[in-house]
Amino acid sequence: MIEHTVTFRLKHSHGSDEETTFLTAAAALAEIQYVKDFVIRRQTSPKNPHTFGISMRFDTQEQYDFYSNHPAHQAFIQKHWLTSVDDFQEADFEPLESA
Repeated sequence: MIEHTVTFRLKHSHGSDEETTFLTAAAALAEIQYVKDFVIRRQTSPKNPHTFGISMRFDTQEQYDFYSNHPAHQAFIQKHWLTSVDDFQEADFEPLESA
């Protein structure tokens, strides 16, 4: 199981049409095959400058690769991510194996 997470800050103002457009486009990524447990969250801690987080899970590396290379994901990156995100951090987690 791989949990793909990204936290980010948008260039757009809170509540703006641009923010809504971005979040709506991001939510559509949940429709890509193999995506599980897709969630968009608003950051509430003052300890982190990022304002949103997205997480999703994949059963295998192959499924994650399918998502990463999917035309809808690539289009989202080009049309929305590269033009709207001011800063981000991405992390992918796998469970530790039992000792």
